[in-house]
Amino acid sequence: MNRIQLVAGIAEREALRYTPAGIPIVSARLRHSSEQIEAGLPRLVEFEIAAIAAGEISGRFNQADLGGTFQFTGFLARKNRNSKSLVFHITDFEAYSSDHQIDHQIQEPKNGIR
Repeated sequence: MNRIQLVAGIAEREALRYTPAGIPIVSARLRHSSEQIEAGLPRLVEFEIAAIAAGEISGRFNQADLGGTFQFTGFLARKNRNSKSLVFHITDFEAYSSDHQIDHQIQEPKNGIR
């Protein structure tokens, strides 16, 4: 199974573009910071990861607040066929508040119009 859930902020985001097949795509960098327990000791974990949102989710991701904190769901894949670098492919996301409650207010309207 390759399913990742990650709470992170949108550190950088490129403009919405289209693949040669006409699929909308947005590339970004996500920034994560948390405290994890490893071997019974607290450990500060901080990193940035390359991410993309493709297809229907790309429009909503493109409108999300830069610097906002979200809970992302997705999977990891190679950047391209010959690369060893990984990219987080976003399949869904929701706003995330500091009290660990999900805010469902940014869901895409059924008609696609904001």
